[in-house]
Amino acid sequence: MTEAQAGRWPSLPVTEWEPTRDTLQLLTQIVGKIRMANTPLVNHWWNVVLYLTSSGLTTSLIPHPVGPSFQIDFDLLDNELHVSTERGDRRSLSLTSRPVADYYSELMARLDELGVGTPIWPMPVEIEGSILFTEDRTHRTYEPDQARRFFLGLVECQRVFETFRARFVGKASPVHLFWGALDLAVTRFSGRPAPLHPGGAPHCGPNVMHEAYSHEVSSCGYWPGGEGEGFFYSYAYPEPPGYRQITVNPEQAFFSEALGEFLLPYEAVRTATDPDALLLKFLQSSYEAAADCARWDRAALERAPAYS
Repeated sequence: MTEAQAGRWPSLPVTEWEPTRDTLQLLTQIVGKIRMANTPLVNHWWNVVLYLTSSGLTTSLIPHPVGPSFQIDFDLLDNELHVSTERGDRRSLSLTSRPVADYYSELMARLDELGVGTPIWPMPVEIEGSILFTEDRTHRTYEPDQARRFFLGLVECQRVFETFRARFVGKASPVHLFWGALDLAVTRFSGRPAPLHPGGAPHCGPNVMHEAYSHEVSSCGYWPGGEGEGFFYSYAYPEPPGYRQITVNPEQAFFSEALGEFLLPYEAVRTATDPDALLLKFLQSSYEAAADCARWDRAALERAPAYS
């Protein structure tokens, strides 16, 4: 890892960009709900996620029951939200500081113009004290440079997550962004069913978590919340006996009793001499804690070292 490569990881102080983060999260929820309303349920809600592109985030192609297939893209470099259809029609919104309610009404109008109108439940999920999208004039801050830095941080995270994912031949999710918590995640599965999840996320019925955690997982990702610059996380469901007592690497990692997850500060990765190696050490070590405590068939699920 060269000095130039190490310097690619942007600084992401939560206290500095939190207002923009909250607005962006709500916008991704609106867009994610539009995708969800038009797509069949795929295991673990993989049909609702967003993916990284060279300029931001995308829904990928969405079918519509009566109109053309369409796609919604966040261009976080040129600060625009694009809606485009298979017929070549396109509408755009500027990403700038204005109320979420205005974004919502304008985006819905653009969908109608393109013949892909999509009603959604206008209530944010997984957020305490949520305000209906249609009424939210509180969240209105959007600083383009802060959103761009978050995107560039996700680009770095995705590269390492993809390397980690490639080491597993069992069932694994794509690297994708869940808009409930605005976290970039990748999940490994043992292949065994899991006990019914208790649920409890705000504005999420129990069926949401039942589907998300229908099978045993070791999941990891990056969450731009909490203190500092956010955290890389890793957790297991169901949590196997002895899991939280394991010491994982690197030394900056720790188990959060409040969250029930292993955490590694983003800042520790960003400032490391070799950020990729440090993050991979955390991902691998915390996965091994889950897999060994739960007695996964690791020989059948992992690639041979020659292909790592």
